[in-house]
Amino acid sequence: MSVSAAEQLEILRRGVDSIVPEADFARKLEQSVAKGVPLRVKYGIDPTGIDVHLGHTVPLRKLRQFQDLGHTAVIIIGNYTALVGDPSGRDEARVALTEEQVAANARDYLTQVGKIIDLDRAEVHHNGDWFAKWSFLDVLDLTRKMTLGQISARDDFAKRISEKKPVYLHECLYPLMQGWDSVEIRSDVELGGTEQLFSLLVARDLQQGQGQAGQVAITMPILVGTDGVRKMGKSLSNYIGVNEPADTQFGKVMSLPDAPMRQYFTLLTNLPLGEVDRLLSPEVNPRDAKEVLGKAVVAQYHGLEAADGAAETFRNRAKGLEQEIKSATVLKSQLDPDQKILPGVLLKNLALASSTSEGNRLVEQGAVKVGSDRTPLPRDRQAKLEVTTGLLITVGSGNKARTVKIEVDEEG
Repeated sequence: MSVSAAEQLEILRRGVDSIVPEADFARKLEQSVAKGVPLRVKYGIDPTGIDVHLGHTVPLRKLRQFQDLGHTAVIIIGNYTALVGDPSGRDEARVALTEEQVAANARDYLTQVGKIIDLDRAEVHHNGDWFAKWSFLDVLDLTRKMTLGQISARDDFAKRISEKKPVYLHECLYPLMQGWDSVEIRSDVELGGTEQLFSLLVARDLQQGQGQAGQVAITMPILVGTDGVRKMGKSLSNYIGVNEPADTQFGKVMSLPDAPMRQYFTLLTNLPLGEVDRLLSPEVNPRDAKEVLGKAVVAQYHGLEAADGAAETFRNRAKGLEQEIKSATVLKSQLDPDQKILPGVLLKNLALASSTSEGNRLVEQGAVKVGSDRTPLPRDRQAKLEVTTGLLITVGSGNKARTVKIEVDEEG
């Protein structure tokens, strides 16, 4: 490989939360370069849904970095682990899926993943290829690799146990199944979110128990959604989908709060970090920085021409909206220390609702939208909204829509 191990390590560290153990990873890179043998880098995807959003792309983009450095991307489609459901980071068991649902979801997954990974240079495996052949005795043998104490020490399980919420036995199989995938494909490295470190290290132990060199776990941060607070997810209506139109993707980026912009630049673009620092400095208008970010994101999935077109469409729409938008002041004293407020209270204060109760009803009806792209606000009256100067709040739709541009009075 033409890129040295030290240079690869510097490239691959970008945006990473942890490398465990890092010294082992450095050795694997050095051996790979010395012997000219690519590392086998695993990433598993359970097809529990069909929509890939930008949160899913964070580890996939890291996997593409490995590919571009000459390593082998190994994608596991977890058609059997999906039947169990990944308990990582969950405070309750997942809803069970049927084999038919999982198979239908899996068909569209690779098409979307192919927008990030070069599938022609990747290995793709379904873990049903081995688990479907197992006998019950094979399952029993796998359960002997872990104790109940180890399982119950997991943060997510420990939390549920302390709260007297059930932890089902089938969920305890999940980290063992995910770990066995690594044994089957002999992975050198596995990528996952920060909540998956336990399972990634279970795989290392299982490999070593089979006489293999244990894999290195590389965890990536959890991308926050367009609300700037919670994990990106479709159920929270705070996601940007890979398959969404260019104009929608761009508009959602432009509606982002300022706080998560560094994370988005770092995890979702290839811009040099020095350039990111410049764009996020006080000398640059946050709107201009978001436009750079939006174009970088859209270009990855729709091309440069579509990115430029989306930016122009957004600017033209914004000019038209400015003629209809009324300004309103929110006193800083009305916000909590995190500059947040309950949405129903905000609507009343902005005169977009006659009372807090009416504001709550509008929220629960899905009639409230935020940002210039009018992203629907989650239908949760208790989900506080971060309020910053320039935030657009819209109630209603069509000709009856009312939009207010907020200015936060720092003296209030």
